[in-house]
Amino acid sequence: MNHTVAPAASRTDRKSAIRFILCFGLVSLFADMTYEGAHGSIGPLLGDLGASVTAVAVISGFGEMIAASLRFFSGRLADRTRAYWTLAIAGYVLNVVAIPALAFVTTWQQAAILITIERTGKALRGPARDLLLSEATGKVGHGFGFGVHAVMDQTGACAGPLLMGILAAKYGHVGPAFAWLAIPAALALLSILLARAVRPVQVEPPAAKPGKTMPAVFWPYVAAAALVATGFIDFPVMAAHFERMQIFSPATIPLLYSAAMAMTGLTAFIFGRLYDKYGLSVLAYGIALSAFALPLGFMGGATSGVIAVLLWASGLGVQDASLRAGIAQVVSMNKRGTAFGTFNGVYGVAWFAGSSIMGVLYGFSITALVAFGVITQVIAAGMFFALRRPLAEAAAEV
Repeated sequence: MNHTVAPAASRTDRKSAIRFILCFGLVSLFADMTYEGAHGSIGPLLGDLGASVTAVAVISGFGEMIAASLRFFSGRLADRTRAYWTLAIAGYVLNVVAIPALAFVTTWQQAAILITIERTGKALRGPARDLLLSEATGKVGHGFGFGVHAVMDQTGACAGPLLMGILAAKYGHVGPAFAWLAIPAALALLSILLARAVRPVQVEPPAAKPGKTMPAVFWPYVAAAALVATGFIDFPVMAAHFERMQIFSPATIPLLYSAAMAMTGLTAFIFGRLYDKYGLSVLAYGIALSAFALPLGFMGGATSGVIAVLLWASGLGVQDASLRAGIAQVVSMNKRGTAFGTFNGVYGVAWFAGSSIMGVLYGFSITALVAFGVITQVIAAGMFFALRRPLAEAAAEV
């Protein structure tokens, strides 16, 4: 049974939608080349600047909280003003400014400020971008459309850490390598102007029904996603552990992250197609599988560490392809910006809380950290599995 059947669309509409998805994918390719190139090396950079593993966990979690929680407001702003392109472009401008500046910081506190600025840019552009994409994915299948976008997104996410690994090996440490990320950051900004020229989408949401609010399934869906975020380890924490235990060298870690991003793109495309066909079961099984990344990553050596990173990446892939598709499936266009913003806001706060908790647990007991993450993700997987029918029923009413 097809769980995310798109409305009937003409061949011309489908081609136009796919072209737009590909162009916006190009935007994300360069943006993620910038951010993920930085993200894979933030742990070693902060460590070189004197930050502890706990500090790395808090900084990373806080950055993700900013990136997601501020979407609660930017999503409402997008719905109210419909200034989708303005918000999206402004967010990418912050990306151009903040990431390359990490090459010139001298303290971990300065680095933390720049990381927060970049994440603020992501918060600003996120709901507007997702709404514009969802308008196009609705014509080709939400899982497929978001999956294709995620493949291009993760292509950049793979290339960025690879570039950083090469530059870190050249310079002997990661700091100077951040300056080179100014190039893909600028290309991302140029690419979004191309996307606007190719398909200047003017979303005209249907009038809201009297008294119509979010569908009832939206809130337990958000709660399940929050549990996933709480128990999903942030890569800089895992990377800091690898470096501290001398499992991998600082130059190897960005290469490992590059491989993870390639795996995320592949699994996002696969899970996106499967989601359109089988629905939330795919998300539930994918999350349960990725939970094994924690014991393998924190309790094993190099081989289990590689497997852990690939499982972690697979979990990220299934989330990329499925979580946004589920929102687009059950929320009408007139409230979709608010829905994406609310969803990501809760997700971000939960990510920060979970990352901080696991950072603290790391200092006391790695076993406790692993148990906390695994149990939380397994519960989330069970919740998504139970929401299969309610989500399908809500989708039929949109």
